[in-house]
Amino acid sequence: MTIRERLEWLSRMAFLVFILASAAFLSAITAMRVAIHGREVSMPNLVGRNVAEASQSLRSKGLVLRVADRLYSDLPINQVVRQTPPPGMLMKVSQQAHVVLSLGQKQLEIPSLEGNTLRAARIELLREGLQVGEVSSVSIPDETPETVLLQNPKEGRNAATPRVDVLVAGIPREESYVMPYLIGLSEIEAQRRLDLAKLKRKLNYLSAPQWPHATVIDQAPLAGTRIGVSSEVELTVAN
Repeated sequence: MTIRERLEWLSRMAFLVFILASAAFLSAITAMRVAIHGREVSMPNLVGRNVAEASQSLRSKGLVLRVADRLYSDLPINQVVRQTPPPGMLMKVSQQAHVVLSLGQKQLEIPSLEGNTLRAARIELLREGLQVGEVSSVSIPDETPETVLLQNPKEGRNAATPRVDVLVAGIPREESYVMPYLIGLSEIEAQRRLDLAKLKRKLNYLSAPQWPHATVIDQAPLAGTRIGVSSEVELTVAN
């Protein structure tokens, strides 16, 4: 074989290797795309289906059903009323689909809860087949803590959900002050200011010749600290 023939043979072999390598690369890219898209599935329509059917439909696609809530509706009990995500959305395998299930067409009368304690309200709702929903609180002077002030839904309305949200009276917040700067004042003036704020105090006397007699030389809490009316202020006075 001449040198020219050998070079031509090597060129053909190199071209053949290039073709095979290109085909392998394209095959790998195609396989990766198929694998990536193969992990995505379309969310089925679950509304109107029984919870067991909906769960089976999701499992067949590698998805998981989670019951987010229940409410009364015209649909039979345990049928899907709403779903999240909506039908047609692409989902990753093993993702969760949240559904709201129907409690059926039964409508319950809401009892009056306002003026009752939160505990009494819970018992009353349980007696009617309902339950306490979100509990919020607000501090109102002269109101007994944990007394129901407002309810939603109001008394007498048919329940679209088994939960009744309530607003209750919270524990009254203690009146507070910002601690003033008392150092350098006379003992009499410092006590006068504390008396105006109705704050208790404890006095300590310390020999401090460098300070004028009966002058406040230290305080606790420090100036600027927020303190409640029941707090005790400690003053150190030069003796």
